[in-house]
Amino acid sequence: MSTIAYLVALVTHALPGVTVALAPDAGSPPPLTEHVGGRIATAPGDPRALVRQWPGSYFETAFKGRAALFRIGPGEVRLNVFVDGAQVSTLVKPQPGMYRVTGLAHGRHKLRVEVASESQAKPTMFGGFFADAGTKALPLTTSARAIEFIGDSHTVGYGNTSTKTDCTQDEVWETTDTSKAFGPALARKYGAEYEVNAISGRGVVRNYNGFAADKLPEAYPFTLFDKRTFVNEPGWQPQVIVIALGTNDFTTPLNPGERWATRDVLHADFETTYVRFIKRLRAGNSNALIVIWATDMAKGEIQTEAAKVAATLRASGDKLVDYVPVNGLSFTGCHAHPSLVDETVIAGRIAAAIDAHGDVWSFGRPRPAY
Repeated sequence: MSTIAYLVALVTHALPGVTVALAPDAGSPPPLTEHVGGRIATAPGDPRALVRQWPGSYFETAFKGRAALFRIGPGEVRLNVFVDGAQVSTLVKPQPGMYRVTGLAHGRHKLRVEVASESQAKPTMFGGFFADAGTKALPLTTSARAIEFIGDSHTVGYGNTSTKTDCTQDEVWETTDTSKAFGPALARKYGAEYEVNAISGRGVVRNYNGFAADKLPEAYPFTLFDKRTFVNEPGWQPQVIVIALGTNDFTTPLNPGERWATRDVLHADFETTYVRFIKRLRAGNSNALIVIWATDMAKGEIQTEAAKVAATLRASGDKLVDYVPVNGLSFTGCHAHPSLVDETVIAGRIAAAIDAHGDVWSFGRPRPAY
């Protein structure tokens, strides 16, 4: 198995005897230092309550002891829990409350909680980490490397763990695992912090089959999908930004009443808007390598348009833009989406492009720990 295949699959072995369970007797334990990956808002009146909606959020802490606690708030979510790199539990739509991780050998440990599911309909809340009796906080180190992934369902990891393509909406939710998508796998390969800023079904100028909702560039500036608060992340300066958009713009025919009279008009609108969006990203990330990738779906229409966008940006003087076509995927996940095997292929193609640019990690830094 290649390194990237391993990182996509995230093959780990549960630690013997470790359990994660509701802890109604926890009381009011002292907080532990935590590091957060992904966009968050703080709940009113509770600075420890972190509200999130963009996919792929993760939370981690370090401590010395035999047990630690974390709090889960309201909202339907699926969480993967890791101790020292080994997955010890998956919590599916967990009851809000305090949870205790027990059964650890006395010593130094790292506890990490990753959001696997997509939360388009409503935000969810993570309430922080806390020290159990006899547990002491340890300093938490974070990586100086950072990657941001922007896109649609292909970046979310929509239905990527499914063994079939014909899925109900419940099955899509159950089999979507952003932590096993190509983005987090790439971040693990490079030892980087990451953000996944993607929404299934959204496009650059047109959503899937023309349905009415914010397009990705319209939702992108905001912390949550209600668009009440602009993103404010002065410490987030990724050295690499990976973008894949266009699948939803082009995989369905235009419907009567949509604003584009012809496919050519749609192409022109897509190219102009996509270029403008990436130029705005560049304005805030002057030294980042920007990798645009596209699959060969829609008879190559997506790749043709993405390649034009990359060429336009390079012609304007931006030499830190790369374009990566990704062909030959199996699309055996839910509703013909990339499978875990496909995630490996995507990650490998993008890694090759990143590596071809030499040292891309000299600029930028992730946000500090809380």
